[in-house]
Amino acid sequence: MAPTELVERIVEIPQGVSVEISDRKVKASGPKGTLEEDLSHIPCTMEVEKEHVRIRSSWPRKEDIAMVGTAAAKIRNMVKGVNVGFTFKMKVVHAHFPVTLKVIDKERKLLIENFTGEKTARVVRIVGDSKVKAAGDEIVIQGISLQDVSQTAANIEQSTKIKDKDQRVFLDGIYVFERKEGM
Repeated sequence: MAPTELVERIVEIPQGVSVEISDRKVKASGPKGTLEEDLSHIPCTMEVEKEHVRIRSSWPRKEDIAMVGTAAAKIRNMVKGVNVGFTFKMKVVHAHFPVTLKVIDKERKLLIENFTGEKTARVVRIVGDSKVKAAGDEIVIQGISLQDVSQTAANIEQSTKIKDKDQRVFLDGIYVFERKEGM
């Protein structure tokens, strides 16, 4: 395969969203809020035009091509986040011991009590500005940053992982069952 002179990705900007780029630091503003991301480590040029962002790299290597795609994906997720936001829904699965969930907003933590009959609560960190609501056996995580929302969901899922037992038999845990755009 012959090397290409230019790799380019274009990210569309919808109505009501503005994107500013200075020194490869991206700032997206929209109806849901504002997000900032430092992409100065990515070796490419980024330009904001009227209705889209153009990301390109001249004479790229394989790694540079991948980084251009990564930058485009990050900017696309920022634009979606400030425009509509993200929602993850999680379900508590338990066989015998009923699990109790408590959200502590001041400390940005979620307490998982009585998981598999344990006396001490498992503490999970809520990342960034994600909003966590726990009702019954369902958890809803919402926010404008996909990284923060998905990392919070991953923290919850990992905190209830059962080790040293057969995963096919011991299915207790908290699992993501729905991911969607919109809050």
